[in-house]
Amino acid sequence: MKLFLKGERCFKDSCAIEKRSGAPGQHGRDRRPKKVVGYGLQLREKQKVKRMYGVLERQFKLYFERAERQRGITGENLLSFLERRLDNVVLRLGFATSHAQARQLVNHGHIQVKGRKVDVPSYLVEEGDVVSVRERSAQNEQIRYSVETVSGRGGVPDWLELDSEKLQGSVKRVPRRDDIRLPLNEQYIVELYSK
Repeated sequence: MKLFLKGERCFKDSCAIEKRSGAPGQHGRDRRPKKVVGYGLQLREKQKVKRMYGVLERQFKLYFERAERQRGITGENLLSFLERRLDNVVLRLGFATSHAQARQLVNHGHIQVKGRKVDVPSYLVEEGDVVSVRERSAQNEQIRYSVETVSGRGGVPDWLELDSEKLQGSVKRVPRRDDIRLPLNEQYIVELYSK
């Protein structure tokens, strides 16, 4: 499945994903592929979500524990935390074309939240926060190009608002499950961690 880790390249037909008739390796065609069930499905779903958001295992587990303590549905709370990460918001607003590029923009100090420079990719934005590109970075060609092409990549989600002239966006509300258009099944992750 395409996880869109390489940014714009993943929207082209030449994106590196192939279908094989059998398992990889010399004797792969001779073996029948094993059906993945139970634990395997749950583990794959967790790995997929971790890679989509660029989060390592320990940090992912901390997000899950925090989502479990919060009121509401644990899986939806987890996805809300992951969506509200600053590097993800930078990507969703269209300031970057991939998670890696968004993370780098944040790390290098190109992004401001509420008028202050924030260089922590895991910073959680709240309702009403204004995320913008710093004035010195506003002339960056990569950022300008990315903002121009954001509509071709699915546009800005409903929970965010983008002002492409000023290179700033605001968080209208906390994201809900129906705002997250990624093919995820968060219930598998909850089942995995509840064992």
